[in-house]
Amino acid sequence: MDILRSITLFVVAAIAEIGGAWLVWQGVREQKGLAWIGAGIIALGLYGFVATLQPDAHFGRILAAYGGVFVAGSLAWGMALDGFKPDRWDIAGALVCLLGVAIIMYAPRDA
Repeated sequence: MDILRSITLFVVAAIAEIGGAWLVWQGVREQKGLAWIGAGIIALGLYGFVATLQPDAHFGRILAAYGGVFVAGSLAWGMALDGFKPDRWDIAGALVCLLGVAIIMYAPRDA
């Protein structure tokens, strides 16, 4: 159950952080305005809160593992919203990152 909760929180965190960064990007680079930038800032703040809800209490472990989720999530976001087409190396790199997430977060540890 903790693994399912953790994965769900990583997905929610990725949506908040990547979505927030994308909103800021749209507001500034695509000149969509302050409302987009403000929404992005709120989403980025939400990301910081969601990360604290992880079952593991180690900040460094959570943020290190989230880095891998961010890599894969960013590629997926680009595909869904910006027409990005990853090549095999993008996909391979994302899979390596997700393997790293699994090792960091879910490998058995001595108590």
